[in-house]
Amino acid sequence: MRKFGMLDPIIHAPIRLAILTVLISVKSADFTFLKEATETTDGNLSTHIQKLENAKYVKVSKSFVGKKPKTTLSITKLGRKAYENYVEEFSAYLKHTSG
Repeated sequence: MRKFGMLDPIIHAPIRLAILTVLISVKSADFTFLKEATETTDGNLSTHIQKLENAKYVKVSKSFVGKKPKTTLSITKLGRKAYENYVEEFSAYLKHTSG
């Protein structure tokens, strides 16, 4: 019988999983795009981004466009690997429980 590892609690939160799912397929995404993609509030998204940044799963870049601040995120190599491991482990768990 296969033993399952723990799912990464940093990734397992739905909004953080959604953020990484968007970032895995693009070079980078700005805060507004991620807010719309995850259907969350500024404050909630900021909190989740901070947790991903603390885990070194995402890189946050801040700049200005004219006088407006712009926050852009990209997934790191560590974040990509953690996401791939999470998906693999979750998929194996689903196969085990459904069959």
